[in-house]
Amino acid sequence: MILQRKLAILADAAKYDASCASSGTEKRHSVGGRGIGSTEGSGICHSYAPDGRCISLLKILLTNFCQYDCLYCVNRVTSNVPRARFSVDEVVQLTLDFYRRNCIEGLFLSSGIIRSPDYTMEQVVEVARVLREEHDFRGYIHLKTIPDAAPELLHKAGRYADRLSINVELPTVQGLESLAPEKDGAAIRRSMARLTVHIDEAKAQKAQAESAPTVSLPRARPARAAAPRFAPAGQSTQMIVGADATDDAAILASSAQLYGAYRLRRVYYSAFSPIPDASSSLPLVAPPLVREHRLYQADWLLRFYGFEASEIVAPAQGGMLALDVDPKLAWALAHRERFPVDLNTAPRELLWRVPGLGVRTVQQLLATRRVRRLRSDDLKRLRVPLRKVMPFVVLADHRPGRVLEAEDLKARLAPPPVQRSLFDA
Repeated sequence: MILQRKLAILADAAKYDASCASSGTEKRHSVGGRGIGSTEGSGICHSYAPDGRCISLLKILLTNFCQYDCLYCVNRVTSNVPRARFSVDEVVQLTLDFYRRNCIEGLFLSSGIIRSPDYTMEQVVEVARVLREEHDFRGYIHLKTIPDAAPELLHKAGRYADRLSINVELPTVQGLESLAPEKDGAAIRRSMARLTVHIDEAKAQKAQAESAPTVSLPRARPARAAAPRFAPAGQSTQMIVGADATDDAAILASSAQLYGAYRLRRVYYSAFSPIPDASSSLPLVAPPLVREHRLYQADWLLRFYGFEASEIVAPAQGGMLALDVDPKLAWALAHRERFPVDLNTAPRELLWRVPGLGVRTVQQLLATRRVRRLRSDDLKRLRVPLRKVMPFVVLADHRPGRVLEAEDLKARLAPPPVQRSLFDA
């Protein structure tokens, strides 16, 4: 099979994996003639996948052959799809060629399971090793690891990759047992725990090395002990939304547990997409994409705004996030007794809960109010969405009056419906 045909098959097969970010690692570059590649992103062109996603990583599978039969996966062993497999050298050369042409900033590599988890993981790690050691590649590498692989292979992967990820696949253990019985939820979490330990150890040793006194040598720059490297951009995971009956409250509770137990950098949510020859156990239609969007917004509230998972989904919503308004606005409308908030006196944690105020905006407001009282013009200068913010705040020159009691407040604040073109399908 010619390389171009392989690339078409294995890049398309990788599009279902959403956990393909390239953030959080240390800065490296090839300035000065050493190595090839950079993680700083300067001059990177973005490519667009057939489904419209903007990507700047070469995002491929090593192979879409797989011995598992996960019902939701298009690459399952019983799926009737074209199959292909790259060699290690082919992936290395594709990565270098795309980088030299300024198409990508790095590599995202996953794989179906062939022969055994250990054999597959060895092949994935070997790609990263060859890039790093034989070509001195300094770009970004994200490896999707296989939880059933030997711990020493996972540890080796962390030496070469910027980020590692292990997919939990589905929000609940029951869902995994039902739709992917060959996968072991406990093994997935054990592997995540091992990665957490290795990442924490590398961070601690790096901090220790940076705080150690430097040794000055005659006519030489001060030398500092090198710290071991292990996945400096941390680990992430992905869960499929809508393949089973799990509601949003359970999904967010699962995410909160993963963040707390394994200190993940991100949990990615992927709306289930119906696949050819699907099992009767799967839904016939995909969930609305806005549900995936609302889960990402709720996830943001978990990570940056001090919300608990249990308070984001209102009991009246039956365990599901509202689709017509964002989760923070939905929470504020359900807790009107907590408003209006005086922007000149309220603590940071309460300001974070005001609809329309982001973390950076709150930081700027706190800095401004140290020197003078906040007024409406301050919000205008910060370009906050006044229509959403003003009913919930008190300023030196503004009070919302009885607007919070209005029965149609949600209708006033909900975004207008999307205007569809006559040319839309």
